[in-house]
Amino acid sequence: MPEPREDVTTRPENAYDVAVVGLGGMGSAAAWHLARRGHRVLGLERFGAAHEMGSSHGRSRIIRQAYFEGPEYVPLLLRAYELWEELQRESGRDLLRITGALMIGSPQGELVSGSLGSAGEHGLPHELLDARRLRERFPALKPSPDEVALYEERGGFLQPEECVRAHLDLAAKRGAELHFEEPVLSWRATGDRVEVRTASGAYEAEHLVITAGPWAPELLSDLGLPLRVERRVMLWFEHRPGTPLPVVLWEPEDGELFYVIPDGWRGGVKAALHHAGGSRCTPETLDREIREEEVLSVRERLARYIPALAGRCLDAKACMYTLTPDGHFVVSRHPAEPRVAMACGFSGHGFKFCGVVGEILADLISEGTTPHPIGLFSPGRFAR
Repeated sequence: MPEPREDVTTRPENAYDVAVVGLGGMGSAAAWHLARRGHRVLGLERFGAAHEMGSSHGRSRIIRQAYFEGPEYVPLLLRAYELWEELQRESGRDLLRITGALMIGSPQGELVSGSLGSAGEHGLPHELLDARRLRERFPALKPSPDEVALYEERGGFLQPEECVRAHLDLAAKRGAELHFEEPVLSWRATGDRVEVRTASGAYEAEHLVITAGPWAPELLSDLGLPLRVERRVMLWFEHRPGTPLPVVLWEPEDGELFYVIPDGWRGGVKAALHHAGGSRCTPETLDREIREEEVLSVRERLARYIPALAGRCLDAKACMYTLTPDGHFVVSRHPAEPRVAMACGFSGHGFKFCGVVGEILADLISEGTTPHPIGLFSPGRFAR
């Protein structure tokens, strides 16, 4: 349990209850949850609000409940939906769109079998469609005869930039002091304080939250976490009119999962390969140029499975996945510094959890523990 906070009138002007380093998806949510619990919050971000330089952008991000990555995530997802709906109401912003979601592939594949496992274990509403019923219901899709689909009515997508702005706006309304264009250079724990040094100066706080995305390997280098940053490409394609679709995740025979989001940007759809084609990088060495062969590899996949979507490429962006060896997150108190909490390694499937991760980080700072199940995300698993 943290000690009772001292009277703010006795503290230096640059001392805070909690400093949050990184104000992307996770950090903006943490700042909101902490501020509305009454903490004096300092948020530090190296770029502007809702920027495109890290991992919390891309106009749309999938949200779903029948989680093939593991049934352990489902309780967190159910809470995440509640928090997104609350944020949407309180901010007045359009954040969450329910379109339905299809998980398509071999019945024995990781995507379908894992989604069915999570749905069954937690009693989630869903339908299982064979290839014939899938084609009848969604004529734009061209599955193989032996492929099946799990359809989840509650699937959809989030608008990440709007989500980040909503969290930041509400955090500021609750008194959080947010600094942009101020990179953090270092931090250190000193007795009952944590000192954070930036390009503009130094700050003190009783507690520190590190939510730095692909900059986490640098700021958490003392832990030696096996984090790997990789480049990914997001593309938007023009499509034939009259082809309404839900969110689609597809695991073909070659196992290279791809996804499609009907986000409607400029009348197009978003499509990308989930794991294939990534190259190792750092935030400083990320290649933001998109090459024609990268566009072709996704368009060819669309032409094979959803030909109505394989139109002209409208736009393309590079982003970064921060990967852990097992694909699970790191959300924990720092094992050596109890005043520090951290969240990183979201491996390309973390954005949908921003609200609940922000709540967990606020729990860890306010109470020293959380009722949410986060044992799966302990950094200690790598030491073992």
